[in-house]
Amino acid sequence: MADKKEKENKIVDVLALRRQSKEVKKYTVITRILALLVIILVAIIAIAYAISYFYDKFGSFTVKINKYDMMRQGLTLSETPEYNNTISVLNADIVYDMTNISGNDLPENVDMINGSHNGESYIAYTFYLINAGSDTLSYEGQMNIENVTQHIDEAIRVAVYVNGERTVYGKTKSNGSGKESDCDSEFLSSTIVMRNTREGLEPQEKDKYTIVIWLEGNDPDCLNDLIGGTMKLGMDFKIVEST
Repeated sequence: MADKKEKENKIVDVLALRRQSKEVKKYTVITRILALLVIILVAIIAIAYAISYFYDKFGSFTVKINKYDMMRQGLTLSETPEYNNTISVLNADIVYDMTNISGNDLPENVDMINGSHNGESYIAYTFYLINAGSDTLSYEGQMNIENVTQHIDEAIRVAVYVNGERTVYGKTKSNGSGKESDCDSEFLSSTIVMRNTREGLEPQEKDKYTIVIWLEGNDPDCLNDLIGGTMKLGMDFKIVEST
């Protein structure tokens, strides 16, 4: 009788050990899965931070339209005259090591290529603002200086082509005496490059924009002090009237 009971106790102990072993294995698997998920999450955050860091450090050019205007009126952006989907944000490629050049050295066809088409020392980006809705629209566009370091904006030039018509913008001369000789217009303020208004953009009509950004070597303020400077620009569009 005692032997039988002892055998039963041993069987119970074995079953208990097996159950504990399964629980330990299950715990180990869950722990490894959680650790893997943490590693993946950290990697995603690191990548997002790196992208943000490089955009902030080296500058970029971003085009945006009000999402409400896109949803309500069908205003959309595209890198080509044709479009398949409505898009509210476009990003130009970055030039990491831009050196000074003369605006006279820019290609004559710089506004004839769609999308990003940067040179070694300039940013060039062509996009289309399209009325994909059914109402005639009037809109406002504004280019903002979102970040600048080393006072590099003192010698930056921004050429804006609207349907082939070019306007070159630059900061007011450092002595306050007006626009630079190679510019058509001054920056509106320390944070705004330019602003334009377009009336009567009819359904399916599109406006073509080309933005060219470079460091003007003939500017008296283009000095060694600007080395390492960065600049980030963004252009925002919004509807001001529809009929």
